[in-house]
Amino acid sequence: MEFSTMRRCVLLVSLAMLPLAIMAADSIGSYCAGSSYASSNKAVANINSVLSDLVATASTGGYATSTAGKGNNVIYGLAQCRGDVSASDCAACLADAAKQLPTTCSYSSDARIWYDFCFMRYENANFIGQVDTDAGVILVNVQAMDNAKAFEKAVGKVVGKATAQASAAGSAGLGRSKDQYTPFVAIYGLAQCTRDLAPLSCAQCLSTAVSRFGDYCRAQQGCQINYSSCRVRYEIYPFYFPLAGDVPGGRATTDMTKNTKIAVHP
Repeated sequence: MEFSTMRRCVLLVSLAMLPLAIMAADSIGSYCAGSSYASSNKAVANINSVLSDLVATASTGGYATSTAGKGNNVIYGLAQCRGDVSASDCAACLADAAKQLPTTCSYSSDARIWYDFCFMRYENANFIGQVDTDAGVILVNVQAMDNAKAFEKAVGKVVGKATAQASAAGSAGLGRSKDQYTPFVAIYGLAQCTRDLAPLSCAQCLSTAVSRFGDYCRAQQGCQINYSSCRVRYEIYPFYFPLAGDVPGGRATTDMTKNTKIAVHP
């Protein structure tokens, strides 16, 4: 799929500014496809079983896969929290995802939901271990930096470090990086793959995400590309844990009034 085909994207102005801990309870995007299983008791039961299992298992380890049913009613699921969040924030995010996903997608056969702190999906086809960059959600800060070329180069350096960490063996698919851009501005970057991917597949997913920065992010003050298999994000404020710098109350804030949401569909 070509991201430059804007007809495949839906632009939406996102919600009001909220503390990051609160934003964790609000979905930043979802994707629903396929036929509805709402009238199939067996399929609905299998979906609910998978979601319940994902919450129970991933809440303690930050990642889980699950399968239920067989034949036409088989359901595969995956859930993962952002690797830097606390166990309590992870559990809360997963519980909300499992509650919202079937409602948001009306028990579609392919359903995915993204949050600041976690990601959850289920499907009636086995996607485990496969790179998926077809559907996703992008958040772009509408404010741009001066000296675009210098800033884009600095972002590339930060994001490059984070993606290299995330795709390295033994990293659990998570990478974080920070560089001082000016005496008063630092750039923070985070990259993560779902843990079902091998390091080479993780690198492939992250490379695809970063390749779209030129289409959407340019010299914007912040940008994040969230796929089903990986996510890459940078900001000019600390957003990952442990928080860097003097953040009032120990919380970062995401000013969503300055962001545009782009829903990407295959």
